[in-house]
Amino acid sequence: MRKIGLLITVLLCPALFSLGTAPVYKADVIIYGGTAAAIVAAVQVHNMGRSVIVVSPDKHIGGLSSGGLGFTDTGNKSVIGGLARDFYHRVWLHYQQPAAWNWQKPAEYGNKGQGTPAMDGAARTMWIFEPHVAEQVMEDYVRENNIRIYREEWLNREQGVTKKNGKIQAITTLSGHTYSGKMFIDATYEGDLMAAAGVSYTVGREANATYGETWNGVQTGVLHHGHYFKQPISPYRIAGDATSGLLPRVSGEDPGEKGAADHKIQAYCFRMCLTDNPANRVPFPRPAGYDATQYELLGRVLDSGWNEVFNKFDLIPNHKTDVNNHGPFSTDNIGMNYDYPEGSYARRKEIIQEHETYQQGLLYFLANDPRVPAAIQSRMKTWGLSADEFTDNKNWPHQLYIREARRMKGVFVMTEQTVLGKSVVPQSIGMGSYTLDAHNAQRYVKKDGFVQNEGDIGVDIKAPYQVAYGAILPQQQECSNLLVPVCLSASHIAYGSIRMEPVFMILGQSAATAAVLAITTNKAVQEVDYEKLKAQLLKDQQHLEAGK
Repeated sequence: MRKIGLLITVLLCPALFSLGTAPVYKADVIIYGGTAAAIVAAVQVHNMGRSVIVVSPDKHIGGLSSGGLGFTDTGNKSVIGGLARDFYHRVWLHYQQPAAWNWQKPAEYGNKGQGTPAMDGAARTMWIFEPHVAEQVMEDYVRENNIRIYREEWLNREQGVTKKNGKIQAITTLSGHTYSGKMFIDATYEGDLMAAAGVSYTVGREANATYGETWNGVQTGVLHHGHYFKQPISPYRIAGDATSGLLPRVSGEDPGEKGAADHKIQAYCFRMCLTDNPANRVPFPRPAGYDATQYELLGRVLDSGWNEVFNKFDLIPNHKTDVNNHGPFSTDNIGMNYDYPEGSYARRKEIIQEHETYQQGLLYFLANDPRVPAAIQSRMKTWGLSADEFTDNKNWPHQLYIREARRMKGVFVMTEQTVLGKSVVPQSIGMGSYTLDAHNAQRYVKKDGFVQNEGDIGVDIKAPYQVAYGAILPQQQECSNLLVPVCLSASHIAYGSIRMEPVFMILGQSAATAAVLAITTNKAVQEVDYEKLKAQLLKDQQHLEAGK
């Protein structure tokens, strides 16, 4: 009877090819990652009639889109097409239901977005939303398309990629499960599959001289966005006494020569969903290991008269916020993420926990420390975590904002010139439109003995720009059946514009389309006929050039 039962299981589950203790699952396309780009890519493969498996290291899908970033970085929304636009349309449909407004009437919501109304009735899209709504849309995609998804499956980064003749044959996770496919897509924020497959990449900032750029490399003295110290603030434990040692979260290292390369990366943070609705509010917890001295520098900033604590409490529906970094000492945990891109899973977990402790401590400090001005503290006490968000994680976001990690060195490198429209982009597969936007990479002591942040860049672009097909392709000799739509080939500062969730979804769909065409024509991804790719993308309502 056991043999008959086992035979029935195999017949019912044709993707399971091993009868041993280490299962092997097979599909035409294997997608590694649980981001919005990963789910959109899976839907596109399914829509084109091919089998697909999503191997997600995450339990929750949707990445930052469902992890707290509800105040969408749209840029020019007219160039957001395809399944990305469908996502925001589905969000709009959700908020057409009266039941969606359980804490607030629609008319009470301010309808403010980033350069666009939050709810665009004419286009039937909504760009501002609660985290759980985005996650539900992602889960709907999985359910409606019968996407096979294996969650909390972590790639074995040391021995988990099997290659033959420059092609990935299969990937194996730490659980021992193996996933075999014809094409692979790395849709993670970290680029772990790309790196494990032997594809070239970089971490950190290139020198301006590398690609003839202006805004790459070390940017000492460049003060954008207001995320810098506007008043002279001493970085020493005893103000003005250099012999007393530095305060926490200030580097004693030389910041480097302006325009020079380094291995520093822009800061990470959690995008927090807070509420001022008492019926849905959870008081800010005092995190384990809380140390008020970690926020001494913030105390001095407040003493100087700075009063912009609430400037990035961006409103989303139902009396909630998407809170982002703002000011010289805020939610960005500057300089504490350098190990993350290349770190082991254990080291990354430590970094994520340190960011959580830091950010929860920051909230607790502002709401409870006696040195915080009374007006700020009393207002802070009206806010708390949203009880109906991230319910299985103590109402804390499940996704750290990995603004940048590895970046592939691919067939084509997107640079400042391509984003600013100063050079031609070949073979467009989608468009971006956000400003050149990088967060601070370090906090250092200037020669005059005062503290300053470095690395925050905000440069407007004049028009939407195209993203090249070659930017998601590895060099063919390194791997001929892998596409990388998230950790794509771009300079640090170009990536600062490209790294927006709508663009990742756009590129995820385009990568999936190319993967299917490569299978259909039995070609390397680098040899896909671009005209056929373009035709399919246009058919699927991707925007490949402005106005079209």
